Amino acid sequence: MKAVVSVLGKDSVGILAKVSKECADVNANVLEVSQNIMQEMFAMIMMIDISHINCDFKEFVDHMSAYGDQNNLKIHVMHEDIFNSMHRI
Repeated sequence: MKAVVSVLGKDSVGILAKVSKECADVNANVLEVSQNIMQEMFAMIMMIDISHINCDFKEFVDHMSAYGDQNNLKIHVMHEDIFNSMHRI
């Protein structure tokens, strides 16, 4: 199983490292990362493997959202199945 993590916010040192650490803490493996910095705005999309996470997926989603709030970021986690359904025509 996979999930898509999107991160938006003002650019600062260590965003990728911090978000990756939060994923690692629940045993989610980062598979792919795409990031851009547009002027002073940071944008990143990560594909993560959630097959072996050590918590409930909803708990992980809520934790990442709260973590984003604490760090002045908007972090959204979406299960791959939902993401694919939204983008199917």
